[in-house]
Amino acid sequence: MTVVSSSLATTSENGGDVPASLRRRVTLSTVKEQLVQLSLFLCAFASILTTIAIVYILITESWQFFSHVSLWSFLTGTEWAPRDSTDPQFGVLPLLSGTLLVAFLSGIFGLPLGLLSAIYLSEYAAPRMRNIAKPLLELLAGIPTVVYGYFAVTFITPWVLRPVLQDLLGLEVDFFNALSGGIVVGIMILPTVSSLSEDALRAVPGGLREAAYALGSTKLDVSVRVVVPAAFSGIVASFLLAMARAIGETMAVVIACGQQPILTLNPLSTVQTMTAAIVGTALGDTPAGTVEYQCLYAIAITLFVITLSMNIVAQFVMRRFREVYQ
Repeated sequence: MTVVSSSLATTSENGGDVPASLRRRVTLSTVKEQLVQLSLFLCAFASILTTIAIVYILITESWQFFSHVSLWSFLTGTEWAPRDSTDPQFGVLPLLSGTLLVAFLSGIFGLPLGLLSAIYLSEYAAPRMRNIAKPLLELLAGIPTVVYGYFAVTFITPWVLRPVLQDLLGLEVDFFNALSGGIVVGIMILPTVSSLSEDALRAVPGGLREAAYALGSTKLDVSVRVVVPAAFSGIVASFLLAMARAIGETMAVVIACGQQPILTLNPLSTVQTMTAAIVGTALGDTPAGTVEYQCLYAIAITLFVITLSMNIVAQFVMRRFREVYQ
């Protein structure tokens, strides 16, 4: 485009005539380029505007809620009963404990499996096996979360947890429990951990591997002591992003964990997460503008702050521990 414009300018300066058809093509090309640039700008601006609108709604509605309920009582209260007509309670601790418990259990299950699968795909799998296994693993991300929830209540709890923990060990396992929810959420975050970690592992230069092999290291030594430390920033970032995904999960934990806001750390009991509380309250006959309605936004902004903090930490880890290879 620049070359054509320069040629036209040179021709005009030398007194030559520029064909009208060529001028029309250049003008049309310029207009198309400007339209493409404008459309891309509008798309980027729309995403920014949407984010600003979401944050604005969360802040304004939460501000109205905290004008009726103190922030301290919201953060330290141990009871959550917004629909109690006599004495409504707005303590978020039961919801926060349920959310963190499910996220912790999902991390115990999903993070090691995701990292191990990434190491296998990056260091051990043949190209043919990698081309088959990676798409199959990423199919887990396409399964609806409702299906995961019903999988937890129809298979994991009655056929895995109760036969092992209740029948053999004598532990009481509720039909809706945090452990089954943590397991299915761990399965859900597997593709995120595996895909991002494998990309980080494969980005490590082959010269580091070859140098380790030249020193007599085995494939396990190279994988664990050379490749994984070199890809540490990417692996940690994938962990944090996956945990943020686990904290924000909704339908799977609504079905698997139940909707009783109990302040407990027992993984075998029923819990309610913050996302489940939003769903449960939003599905009821809660009038707009009431404190019961505005508490949804208080939960949402709490969840937003948690996930935003985790993303900030992930970005910091990537910048702080990133290895730059020439």
